[in-house]
Amino acid sequence: MDCHALELEDDTFNVTGSQFGVMLVPDQSRALREMVRVTKPGGHVLLIAYGPPEQLEFLHLFIGAFQAIVPDFAGLPDDPPPLEFQVADPEVLRQRLTDAGLKNVRVEQSAERPVFRSGQEMWDWVLYGNPIPGMLLADLTEEQRVTMRQVLNGMLRERSGGDSHAVLLNQVNIATGIK
Repeated sequence: MDCHALELEDDTFNVTGSQFGVMLVPDQSRALREMVRVTKPGGHVLLIAYGPPEQLEFLHLFIGAFQAIVPDFAGLPDDPPPLEFQVADPEVLRQRLTDAGLKNVRVEQSAERPVFRSGQEMWDWVLYGNPIPGMLLADLTEEQRVTMRQVLNGMLRERSGGDSHAVLLNQVNIATGIK
């Protein structure tokens, strides 16, 4: 369903939420207004989004592995930042939710701690959890993809200190508000 025009009645749900979803849409303000529209008066809206890129260990490892394959890759643009980071600043997220019509908006910073046992596992987690890395990797040959997963294996092994798994730390913003 198009998050910019939900095919749902007004005031339908006690709670609406998005976990790493609304952060990816081009017209985030419109999508947030839609979430508020389908929430009952007094209901809650929950949004979870990535914090700043520099606070995402998975991102640094993934980009580092990509740069090992494509040395000319300069990294993520910062003006404008990729969609994933349009609400990385908690104050921007707070304002967007307030502008969408919510009251008592709270934004807390927390962390997710994904565990990876292999480069393949991390590869799958990154690629199948977010459409944007797929665009970044679209032009890689199969040989380059295999090599990148091998590089990720080595990076994760180093990060884990020789353990069987690596636990990464990624800052997230968790926001709530009341309609």
